[in-house]
Amino acid sequence: MDIKFLKHDKGTNRTLFLCKDTNAVMVNMLRRSILQEVPTMAIEDVEFVKNSSPLYDEVIALRLGLIPLKTDLKSYVLPSECTCKGEGCNKCQLKLTLKAKAKGDTIVYASQLKSKDPKVVPVYENMPIVKLLKGQELELEATAVLGKGKEHMKWAPALAWYRHAQDVHTKGKIPEGEKLAKMYPKLFSWKKGKLEINEDSLLESPQWAEVVEVTDGAVQVTEHKDQFVFLLESWGQLKSREIVVRAMEIFEGKLDALETALKETPE
Repeated sequence: MDIKFLKHDKGTNRTLFLCKDTNAVMVNMLRRSILQEVPTMAIEDVEFVKNSSPLYDEVIALRLGLIPLKTDLKSYVLPSECTCKGEGCNKCQLKLTLKAKAKGDTIVYASQLKSKDPKVVPVYENMPIVKLLKGQELELEATAVLGKGKEHMKWAPALAWYRHAQDVHTKGKIPEGEKLAKMYPKLFSWKKGKLEINEDSLLESPQWAEVVEVTDGAVQVTEHKDQFVFLLESWGQLKSREIVVRAMEIFEGKLDALETALKETPE
């Protein structure tokens, strides 16, 4: 598989890349490896000291678990792979604390979580946790650990999606080209009385099948059977490139383990 990065939007953490000389099985393997195997940090256990907020302990704990945390894969290991055998140590878990008391109506935000590791903090500081009324308190200690998306989606690092790469051709004169450009401004531009295809839309837009139908075949779309456009939208725990590289390393490790097992199996 040949992977070529096409573009990255820092604002949305969306990355587009092109997978060439491959098939749907391999690309779907990459998607599944990203969603299920790439580990990230997330809050797993919460110990409440005080909670006079309107929400039950369980609800707040659930919300805390879904807060994306920046992840340092070089400093932490999965509890199942740690030398402490899952009992809990600085290599496999991290403590975060939160203490808030409302003097008036107050919203408690993710930024108020205090982490013992400055590298592992909430990705979105303004993510609300709970609203406190005057005099209400919330005090807790949370434990974050590495985990995988196949165990719970709170550990999934990104949204991953793919489709066949496409080429768009025009056949003859396109009727009502100016109207078509107004209907699909992301796909077409109307310049000097001529309809032009926006090349970027070939990468992202799923609307081309609809355009083919609307134009009665004047616009034609062909798919590359061995090329795929892959969209990766990171939740922020890891950078997009790191997610892809780690996913491929994990898959290669599984293949090596399978090869070793086959060699050791008697015929």
